[in-house]
Amino acid sequence: MATQRVAAEVVDLKKHPTLDVLVDALEQYLPADDRDRVLGAYEFAREKHEGHLRRSGHPYIEHPLAAAVTCAELQLDVPALQAALLHDVMEDCGVSRSQLVSEFGVDVAKLVDGATKLSALQLPRVTGTIDREVQAENLRKMFVAMADDVRVVIVKLADRLHNMRTLDVMRPDKQVRISRETMDIYAPLAARLGIWQIRAQLEDLSFKYLEPEDYRRISDLVASRRQTRERYLDQIRVQLENALTAEGLTAQVRGRVKHLYSIHEKINKYSAQGKSFDDIYDLLALRVLTESTSDCYAVLGVVHGLWRPLAGEFDDYIASPRPSGYQSLHTTAFWSPSHAVEVQIRTQQMDREAEYGVAVHWAYKEDRHNAMNDRERLSWLRQLVDWQGELAGAEDFLETLRSDVFQDQVFVHTPKGEIMALRSGATPLDFAFRIHTDVGYQCVGAKVNGRLARLSTPLENGDVVEIVTSRTARGPSRDWLNPALGYVTTQHARTKIRQWFNRQARTENIARGRDELDRELRRLSLRLPGVEAEVLEATRSKSMEDALAAIGAGDVTAHAVALKVAAAGDEETESEPTVEVVERSAPSSVEAVSVLGGSNMLTRLAPCCSPLVGEAITGFITRSRGVTIHREDCPNIVSLADDERIVPVRWNTFRGLTEARLRVTGWDRVGLARDVAGVCADENVNMVSFVTGEPDRGAVTLTFTVEASGLRQLQRVMSKLDGVHGVMSVERDHQGPAVNG
Repeated sequence: MATQRVAAEVVDLKKHPTLDVLVDALEQYLPADDRDRVLGAYEFAREKHEGHLRRSGHPYIEHPLAAAVTCAELQLDVPALQAALLHDVMEDCGVSRSQLVSEFGVDVAKLVDGATKLSALQLPRVTGTIDREVQAENLRKMFVAMADDVRVVIVKLADRLHNMRTLDVMRPDKQVRISRETMDIYAPLAARLGIWQIRAQLEDLSFKYLEPEDYRRISDLVASRRQTRERYLDQIRVQLENALTAEGLTAQVRGRVKHLYSIHEKINKYSAQGKSFDDIYDLLALRVLTESTSDCYAVLGVVHGLWRPLAGEFDDYIASPRPSGYQSLHTTAFWSPSHAVEVQIRTQQMDREAEYGVAVHWAYKEDRHNAMNDRERLSWLRQLVDWQGELAGAEDFLETLRSDVFQDQVFVHTPKGEIMALRSGATPLDFAFRIHTDVGYQCVGAKVNGRLARLSTPLENGDVVEIVTSRTARGPSRDWLNPALGYVTTQHARTKIRQWFNRQARTENIARGRDELDRELRRLSLRLPGVEAEVLEATRSKSMEDALAAIGAGDVTAHAVALKVAAAGDEETESEPTVEVVERSAPSSVEAVSVLGGSNMLTRLAPCCSPLVGEAITGFITRSRGVTIHREDCPNIVSLADDERIVPVRWNTFRGLTEARLRVTGWDRVGLARDVAGVCADENVNMVSFVTGEPDRGAVTLTFTVEASGLRQLQRVMSKLDGVHGVMSVERDHQGPAVNG
């Protein structure tokens, strides 16, 4: 296909790639016919994105072009390259899936559709933090999509890499949010897939925005010692090449330097040991590429004969590959009395898999018999997809990702010789639950390397672990969940243990959950009958029993559910972004909040975000209740940023207070009123009225008005009042003013 190439400019081709860059990458491994198919997708995407600009002002086509260049550097197949070029046309250009099928085939359309769905997965922020429930659900979808066709996520990683390269045009708060998400999810994901080339870039780019001062400092340190480092690398490279030649071994020896974020981690590790940057021995590294596995071990012998090895710094990832498929020999040796070098030894094929990970499986005409089997390489992914249906909620899923999937691994063996990968620091009990849930439940002991070992013993690479079970075992011990005792370290094992106790105590949990929810709803003047649908929505449960059991088991707090129920009820009664209207009063006739540009306007504090004096605030003009005051970062007000009813407001110079009436019911006893008043005094809450009702069957009701700084303080006071001896209930009173006593 005749396609005009864009003239090269003096620009950063990583940020602003040209078509020439893509063509050069394609020529490295694709024949002409396949290159034309890829360039056909480029022309289609360029036409559809015509006139579209990125936030930087550059043509939008640069973004899919950059993603395709990254995929070409990984030597992905033609459908993946076409999908990278087309990954935004469905979402941004109105192109239908059927049109893509007609133009490029079912495989490409499926990949583009998958990438479009992943691009649509946003991570909404609630009160300054990522909504973990939404984040978990999005990640579940991502991993399910990846298990179906991992190329979808490789395209997504390429997409994220270019977004990170061009992040400088975003607002600082978005730079930090996107970098945090990249560091927590996408960089570890690239590592887990074995694509170290992308992982290192994502980490360094995220590091730049998350810790800019440390980033600049380490960049300067590395740059200042560049000449010395290169001189040392040349010296030791030549030494090793001469030694290999003398032994008749043919190998390529390359010098390399760790990327900035890995150096940052090394500095933090060494600082804890009282060492400085100059003491970090493995900033210098050599990589030796051989023709065969046997040559790798021969080279290892030469290295250890040439230089003294550092004890405890040898890893054999050829015999025990990482779950990502990574294979190599790692050793560290002293090339001078005070300087050491890290040496990685691997075959050419191992090096390719180390750089490209699972991507090597889609390289053009790849010899799949020499590559690690897909099933073995992605076994951790299918296991995660199986687990995700069993995990209780967002916290469990996110913690499983971070603790069991994205952490360093140890590789242990079953008595039959099967290799099992666990997170670093895992115990025999973690191993038992990894084998099967019932093995964990029936576990009564363990043998490590043929000897009895405690269930809390940290496992090491190469250990052979045998689990001792008993069919008469009564199930897990609650001590297993005590982190101080160290029985389990993986989230998977913790989840299974909690599930066992939850099933055993379901009836008790339902009763406890009902009591806790009833108490929290009463505080917000709500009753459980009539709000069941809202409770199910708030807890994402299929039945009220499931919802109450989750509350009783502590998987979700009754307080959080009650607030969500109140918010849902308020949305039904009025299309205004508040959960509940709280009457506001002040200690003088001057208003606590001023509406800029208006006067004598009724103002109310929004308890959905409970703004406190001194916090940044904004106002929302309601249809019938004046101006509601929200914190500027309240998600309810952020979602309405362009609404014409948003008005600027400010705090006046004195301290405004929220006035609320409370009703406390308790057993009539001497000192009850004194203890209630004492709680208010301890919390620095002023009581402006107080009345005691007539005793009824041994119970008495105290009704009083307090002035609090906001809903948080009010809720704290109510919780403490609930703990006063003899108090049966604490509720908000909306029936009328309290009588001054």
